[in-house]
Amino acid sequence: MSYEFREKAGLQDYFSKSHDLVRRSVREFVKKEILPFIEDWEEKGEFPRELYKKAADVGILGSGYPEEVGGTPGDIFYQIAVWEELMRCGSGGLVAGLGSLDIAIPPIIHLGTASQKERYVKPVLEGEKIAALAITEPGGGSDVANIQTTAKREGDIYIVNGSKTFITSGHRADQITCAVRTGKAGAHGISLLIIESDTPGYSVSEKLKKTGWWASDTAQIFLDDCRVPVENLLGQEDQGFYGIMENFQTERLQLAVMANMTAQLALEASLQYAREREAFGRPLTGFQVTRHKLVDMATQVEVSREFTYRVAAKMDAGIDQIKEISMAKNFACGVSDKVTYDAVQIFGGYGYMRGYLVERLFRDNRILSIGGGTTEIMKEIIAKIIC
Repeated sequence: MSYEFREKAGLQDYFSKSHDLVRRSVREFVKKEILPFIEDWEEKGEFPRELYKKAADVGILGSGYPEEVGGTPGDIFYQIAVWEELMRCGSGGLVAGLGSLDIAIPPIIHLGTASQKERYVKPVLEGEKIAALAITEPGGGSDVANIQTTAKREGDIYIVNGSKTFITSGHRADQITCAVRTGKAGAHGISLLIIESDTPGYSVSEKLKKTGWWASDTAQIFLDDCRVPVENLLGQEDQGFYGIMENFQTERLQLAVMANMTAQLALEASLQYAREREAFGRPLTGFQVTRHKLVDMATQVEVSREFTYRVAAKMDAGIDQIKEISMAKNFACGVSDKVTYDAVQIFGGYGYMRGYLVERLFRDNRILSIGGGTTEIMKEIIAKIIC
């Protein structure tokens, strides 16, 4: 629905004409630079590195970021518009890989010095370097407060030892925003360091083979006596946990948007298929059971999207939404679980076949309720606030 139509109808909305311009730009980019190649990139397990530069050149990577770091300023809905239109390529993995900067550089923008921003943000927004966020550890999962990777200070350097896993863009990242333990056990001994991939002692596993998100390179990163300059510390030592928690809110919003778009694409594909596919001499939409299934799918998608937008608007206004964004993520993922499942059911055997969009959406969807904090962790966060 265009901005002009919404305005004429007198509808209150979260998107303006300028947001619509961003949408059209990203939509054209997806149509020209991604859709013709996405099947090959999925099979290869990664997309060309050059895509970062192409995306940067048309303003996709910098959308919503401050001008002083090379971005194009705007409210949170500029980024939502970009995420939604990128998702129309039908590959959550590509969107996650291309968008790994959206969880890697915000801590640098919020906590970093002018020098750090110049060195570690601008080249990323220009598409010259790839940034990844490295929080999860092989034995830790969602238990962020139990980070085991250590960073021991010796003069003007930190000696870093440990390992990170499930790192999106980890296989070819040029830099990571990395959670390390600089102090005592627990949340109050964690810091954030920027570690460059050419640091001696930094090594990467082979690309991890995943159920979904094939087009994103995911890896385990090993840190063996890596000597990282103290000047790469973000903010104050032992205060990194707060930066991680703040960053999680944006990541959970991004995942909620991805879940809503995954469900939206599955719904659209199901509607088209149900109109065209015939059984017993009539289209699938001629059967009440199918029509009602589609109605339920459409209702859930609509409700989830509106709730996510409302939470995003409050976040953008600076209103605490820790509880609400956790709810939005869980709700969106639950909707996407159900809608992608039903989409495969509507497609029948074809829904289980590679080459059909709903098959990819179904397997890509599964990670959404795990990444950025599992459904169970979200419930614990909500429980602490309401109970």
